[in-house]
Amino acid sequence: MIDSTDMSCYHVACTSKSVYIKSEVAFAMCSLLGFRLLPRLKGIHRQKLSLVEAGDAEKYPNLQLILRRSINWDLIRQQYDEMIKVATGLRLGTAETETILRRFTRNGVQHPTYKALLELGRAYKTIFLCEYLSSEALRREIHEGLNVVENWNSATNFILYGRHGEFNTNRREGQELTMLSLHLLQVSLVYIQTLLLQQLLTDPAWMNKMTKEDLRALTPLIYSNVNPYGTIRLDMTRDKRNMKLPAILLSCPW
Repeated sequence: MIDSTDMSCYHVACTSKSVYIKSEVAFAMCSLLGFRLLPRLKGIHRQKLSLVEAGDAEKYPNLQLILRRSINWDLIRQQYDEMIKVATGLRLGTAETETILRRFTRNGVQHPTYKALLELGRAYKTIFLCEYLSSEALRREIHEGLNVVENWNSATNFILYGRHGEFNTNRREGQELTMLSLHLLQVSLVYIQTLLLQQLLTDPAWMNKMTKEDLRALTPLIYSNVNPYGTIRLDMTRDKRNMKLPAILLSCPW
């Protein structure tokens, strides 16, 4: 899943700087790489559906305001091999997203393969829009999944609270140390919260209060019981499986 508050573009993190790609290209690349793009749509009323054939507009008299021109299937067939080469390069790591996009849009002239990706993406985007609008289960799945991601991002900001989560050094060793320490604290947080939840729910008095919705929403990605400040007290001889329920003291020095 890729979260985007604006369907007109997706943000792609690259090595040196950020690049923005059109949502149609994102749909096309995801399909070529073998996975499904499930974005969250906020401006659903601004989205357009692409026609399969030029004469299909007459079949949908009630959708005239949201219909776009037909998809150029001939261009997709002509550039199919090139699109597969691009997708294979990205999958194998032999090509960088930034380099490919710059080559496609060099001097303000769109590359034929880039145009074909746009056409292919329009097809997959139209399919997704139809499924998104007709399936409540799909909309629920997308929002639930992205809520988990956003919750985890907020937990990351909670742990890496120093300097607003920014690296305070340009040295690669220092950056790697910060990221490795962050990952260690993330894993530790989830592990300890899982143990606490398991211990709590072994009590029938608590377990019997859990509804179906409560169990569905159960997650170890919580930190309201964590104090990010203070002194770390580690007892490596203590059996963590027998931990009691008081709040955890977790400290991050950055």
